[in-house]
Amino acid sequence: WLIPLSNNIEISYSKCIRALKGITTEHAAPQLYTTLHRRARSSAATPQITTHYTIHPREKDPRWEGVEMERFADEADVVIVGGGPAGLSAAIRLKQLANEQEKELRVCLVEKASQIGAHTLSGACLEPSALSELFPDWKERGAPLNTPVTEDIFSILTEKHRIPVPMLPGLPMNNHGNYIVRLGNFVRWLGEQAEELGVELYPGYAASEVLFHEDGSVKGIATNDVGIAKDGSPKDVFERGMELHAKVTLFGEGCHGHLAKQLYKQFNLRENCEPQTYAIGLKEVGLDYSNPYLSPFREFQRWKHHPFVAPTLEGGSRIAYGARALNEGGLQSIPKLTFPGGLLIGCSPGFMNVPKIKGTHTAMKSGMLAAEAVFARITAESPESETAGLHVPEYSDALKESWVWKELYAVRNIRPSFHNYFGLYGGMVYTGIFYWILRGKEPWTLKHCGTDASQLKPAKDCTPIEYPKPDGKLSFDLLSSVALSGTNHEGDQPPHLTLRDDAVPVGRNLAVYDGPEQRFCPAGVYEYVPLETGDGMRLQINAQNCVHCKTCDIKDPSQNINWVVPEGGGGPAYNGM
Repeated sequence: WLIPLSNNIEISYSKCIRALKGITTEHAAPQLYTTLHRRARSSAATPQITTHYTIHPREKDPRWEGVEMERFADEADVVIVGGGPAGLSAAIRLKQLANEQEKELRVCLVEKASQIGAHTLSGACLEPSALSELFPDWKERGAPLNTPVTEDIFSILTEKHRIPVPMLPGLPMNNHGNYIVRLGNFVRWLGEQAEELGVELYPGYAASEVLFHEDGSVKGIATNDVGIAKDGSPKDVFERGMELHAKVTLFGEGCHGHLAKQLYKQFNLRENCEPQTYAIGLKEVGLDYSNPYLSPFREFQRWKHHPFVAPTLEGGSRIAYGARALNEGGLQSIPKLTFPGGLLIGCSPGFMNVPKIKGTHTAMKSGMLAAEAVFARITAESPESETAGLHVPEYSDALKESWVWKELYAVRNIRPSFHNYFGLYGGMVYTGIFYWILRGKEPWTLKHCGTDASQLKPAKDCTPIEYPKPDGKLSFDLLSSVALSGTNHEGDQPPHLTLRDDAVPVGRNLAVYDGPEQRFCPAGVYEYVPLETGDGMRLQINAQNCVHCKTCDIKDPSQNINWVVPEGGGGPAYNGM
């Protein structure tokens, strides 16, 4: 029950690198020389790490002179970014409505994974409420929900023992009526239903850029360019991405979406909400922890050796591994959901019910409500809009009138209640009194304690944590675990883990926090290694290991890491996780 992602244990597109020393000042563009000069002041101590064009614009790079940069553009009625439960539910509902009313409606969905469901990871105990609304006959359609929950066990684990916690009727952790599923298989099934209805699915195409009309409204998205070498130069096989334009674009990228972060700033969508808070799905280790020495992965390995847990796992085989971040901010952290030309759906804005540790049903319902609101506006005889991209505020209104909002409102105070003097036990007492008895009707709303990135304490104020060595039976090393995720990226491309300033990792993160990125990343992407000169350290980014959990973008205390999409198709290859 504590593992929304886990070691899944089952019992039963080159050019040669052009050396900078070959570029002389009389041949180099003035802007490039200025940039190089500015960064070269401490080049010995700060080797260049980031080569991505979002940090080093191609317009200022002479290697890109003369390269054809025109993009092909296509038109659709609705474009959906993200092939998860929310995006697919929105696509399905749009086509259901179009078919029922005999309307022509082109719906295109782009997904960065090579196959629908390949980046999907969850625990997952699925509440079928939204599915039953979307497909009342889901059983006859063969939805892969085959294992109903028969028993709940909720415990507090001490070092060697457990304290049983009664699962009272009505508590959000009660799973009666839910199903244990492999969410990747369920998402793949949703993809099949969407295609049957006429949705155009484009897996392997990563949406890398939001496009805007001249009036500032969203025009659509562009997929990422391919054929860029690791040093940021164009390869012989370089190709521009394509543009997809739409009346309305739905952004359902999942937790901490790359494009959603841009939209938050562009339209000031987080002006009236609290910062989002997160967890990393390993052992539900919240990303608001303060000790920089803590390793979520190693905490998970240690947890498996607990006397209450180990007997369940003994004799089993580790067949897969994965990691993902999840939103835990709840109602207080939901941003404004609509803006001219677009909507936010699913785990991108964050509809997870934290005490339930469930967000699939709410994500699906948000997509369905978005589809209904968008369809009504697009098919209206004279859709009124002050902007070129349609603004659909009706979606937000419908969501606030739905069971999703009621459900999230009722549990809004449970997560922040754990930030009190009494910690875990205080939160449990609060939950028992104000949720079980009052069902969340208390006349106040608690606040979170700031961003997760701001919670880390300097290393000097914390005690290093000694973790036991993995035994290869219940607990395992990190790299062999990552190998089981099927993760792969084109090696000769700029690292998609970009740094706003290459000097910050060593100058601040390592100096102050002892390099926490080498511990909070669950895939071994970041490591500090000695400089070739032997007089210091540098950050090495092993981008090929990245499982797209985005924990680094969330937890980096300097907020210097910016996760962007790699070439489409890269990343983990989860098989029904």
